[in-house]
Amino acid sequence: MPPSYEELKKLCTQFRKTIIEIIYEAKSGHPGGSLSLVEILTTLYYLHLNHDPKNPYWEERDRVVLSKGHGCPALYTVLAELGYFPKEELFKLRKLGSILQGHPVRVLNSDNSNLRYVPGIEVSTGSLGYGLSIAVGMCIGFKMDNKPNKVYTICSDGEHQEGSTWEAIMFAGVKKLDNLIEILDYNKLQQETKIDESVDISPLKEKYLAFNWQVYEVDGHSIEQLDSILTQAKQFQGKPKVIIAHTVKGKGVSFMENNVDWHGKAPDEKLKQLAIKEIVEKG
Repeated sequence: MPPSYEELKKLCTQFRKTIIEIIYEAKSGHPGGSLSLVEILTTLYYLHLNHDPKNPYWEERDRVVLSKGHGCPALYTVLAELGYFPKEELFKLRKLGSILQGHPVRVLNSDNSNLRYVPGIEVSTGSLGYGLSIAVGMCIGFKMDNKPNKVYTICSDGEHQEGSTWEAIMFAGVKKLDNLIEILDYNKLQQETKIDESVDISPLKEKYLAFNWQVYEVDGHSIEQLDSILTQAKQFQGKPKVIIAHTVKGKGVSFMENNVDWHGKAPDEKLKQLAIKEIVEKG
């Protein structure tokens, strides 16, 4: 029995609190783009993803590619709650020897005789602009093997300023990769400025349609809307699908919301406590 919407909303409050705590503990990280992902990841993992935390390398699992790798505190928090690894690991974020680096890392060493994988992490990401290309490659592989696995890739708006992203979009449309579902975290801010003041990527919907994609738009903080659209996207055949999720960078913390200053820095003790207080009160 899947959790109810109300139960998932309570989890989102818990996840936001944890994100702030672990970034504070690490003394570095990306709170803004992690907080904007919370409902997206929660809805995906709890209501739609075909996966098994007890068997993370199950061949029939769907794949998730977090192309916007700097949002990994949100992904790590959800994975830990689901049981992919102990919750204690969260508080080792970005520390020497931790399995949880500042961007997702799939393989922790290069000794081929003793590879150490991070459960739940499918691809090492961080350099923006290539996650969608990797997802396209996975989809091609599943198609060639006649496998039903789906690939979900979570992209940032900023990486839509990169040519490699549009090459992947074009290729996926031409090849009609309907096992690909992209979720675009459209919070409209990047590291130092607004997207439309840097290299404007609009109109996104029309561009994706031109490249032969099925396009959906949702409030990226509405679990109800995300659930409905993910259901539609999974059922739609013949084209790759993109869900343009309109979100707020820093969602849940007033002084972080829509503030580029909180793209990539940790709060001090005072601001950590203030952020947690706001998150709990709003939850």
